[in-house]
Amino acid sequence: MPRIRSVTKAAADFDRRTILAATGAVTLSAGIGYALRPGDSAAATSSSGPATAVQAVSRKAPAAPLAPYTRGTTLASVATASGSGFRRLGDGPAWQRVVRSDLASPRSGREARRTALAAFVQFTDLHLVDVQHPLRYEYLRSQTASAWRPQEALSVAGAVALVERVNALRGAPVTASPLHFVMTTGDNTDNNARSELDWFLTAMSGGRITPNTGDPRHYEGVQNSGLPLYWHPDAALRDTDKRDHHFPRIDGFLAAAIAELRSPGLNLPWYSTVGNHDALPGGCYAPGDGFFAEFAAGGRKLMDLPSSAAKAIWDNVKNGGDPRGKAFKELLRSQARHMRSVTPDESRAPFTPAQYLAAHLDPAHTGPGPVGHGYTQANLAATTQYYAFRVSDDVLGISLDTTDPGGHYEGSIGATQLAWLKAQLKSAAAAGDHVVVFSHHTSKTMRNLREDPHHPGEQRHGGKELASLLAAHRPVLAWVNGHSHKNDITPHPGQGAGRGYWEISTASHVDFPQLARIIEVADNRDGTLSLFTTLIESSAPHRTDFTDLTQTGLAALYRELSFNAPGSRATLSGTPGDRNTELVLRKG
Repeated sequence: MPRIRSVTKAAADFDRRTILAATGAVTLSAGIGYALRPGDSAAATSSSGPATAVQAVSRKAPAAPLAPYTRGTTLASVATASGSGFRRLGDGPAWQRVVRSDLASPRSGREARRTALAAFVQFTDLHLVDVQHPLRYEYLRSQTASAWRPQEALSVAGAVALVERVNALRGAPVTASPLHFVMTTGDNTDNNARSELDWFLTAMSGGRITPNTGDPRHYEGVQNSGLPLYWHPDAALRDTDKRDHHFPRIDGFLAAAIAELRSPGLNLPWYSTVGNHDALPGGCYAPGDGFFAEFAAGGRKLMDLPSSAAKAIWDNVKNGGDPRGKAFKELLRSQARHMRSVTPDESRAPFTPAQYLAAHLDPAHTGPGPVGHGYTQANLAATTQYYAFRVSDDVLGISLDTTDPGGHYEGSIGATQLAWLKAQLKSAAAAGDHVVVFSHHTSKTMRNLREDPHHPGEQRHGGKELASLLAAHRPVLAWVNGHSHKNDITPHPGQGAGRGYWEISTASHVDFPQLARIIEVADNRDGTLSLFTTLIESSAPHRTDFTDLTQTGLAALYRELSFNAPGSRATLSGTPGDRNTELVLRKG
């Protein structure tokens, strides 16, 4: 039975239920944050006029933990490998906290004086993957490790385990403050597919998920293709991962990977930021092409490609030479006779920005709130994906859309969004607020200034300009982002009236070390502020058992497979100063 009404219209039409639900979403009550009310966000419209004040609403907070703690965080233990060949993970030494004084000098005695202003959790680059999706380019694995990862079939189990970890936290590790919310900073999905969007929203808000598309009875993808380029966990095939990297045989793996899971959903309000893999097919091609929509939902899949052709297509993508996917389209057409048959499935069709917004506004995905998870009816009406929201009485959050609809995996923002951001910062300064900015891309990965085809003539602005803008505004404390899949914390000295801020980039949850980050804001009451960053792993145990194919066992395998994945980079953990930190700032 079709899961959407028309493949041809998949990239342009809404699902009727989703639209009707979104239209009425703002009238519904939802779960509340500790200092938030659902819908208390200033959504971006097409106007760049004066910023709308975002009011805090006092709510009774749950009892705070008795004392600061380390349990369940990387301050207690970190997954560490031992042995040779396919290396097994176990409990390893903790990552200690590092005090960084790049922007201000810490003062003695601040521990006894400080007051918590806010505390929240950042998820980033979850990359929930429909591993059977026809538009995936696994055959580029010979050129880039990110084209296919042996752990990807377990991405949903891994994400649910991360939700379970956050639900078990007692509060903020340093200040003992209640946690206010979770923010995802993009690449929530991998292929811009409706199937993946539904899995992401259900993982975050709670419910049952069957991470399978196509044939409901069995897996149809590269891992049972007979091609030695890919790890075949259930087969005796001597594939390259078994031969060269000692990957194990795990009977029943693929059946377990597509079996139903249950997510408890977060017990905190959560907010959403969009990434390039959420907005663009393949994470790099301009959306709206009917060919890609048809191919995504169709019954043919390319699984193998000569290395020379793979190199040519990947080199073109890396250099930004094919933002609209013309060469990619030509490749798929030229390889038609080499494709394999798979079961068509319209749920794999790409979603548009409007459908992304409507899905967030759907009451079925409200979970603990707020309705829309930052996005509002104003966003849906204007088809914008940036907004401001109240974090606490003293702190404002701003979520940006740094994806470029013109194509390519790097980002930028348009002139309208930049003007809106300036107005928000000006309003925050007048109100005496602190500001935390969220985006997907980092300052170093916003170099794509291609024109937005929906706004011809509008100038695009890159990371260097945005970094300077934030540095010139006193309210800005931090710019929190992802995209690079690496822990990296960068000080940005103040410019003009600005005091400077910290750019906090966090590792993904698809590549090892598979982390999320708790961030606390505290007033030291001595003329300085401190941002505390504490990394967390999922709730899955560090040690794995190849015979344990339960939901928990799969989440543990997800981490261990990612560590052993060919091409994985040990540098993604960052240096000690990029992990668990205290980041000191001048207060004013």
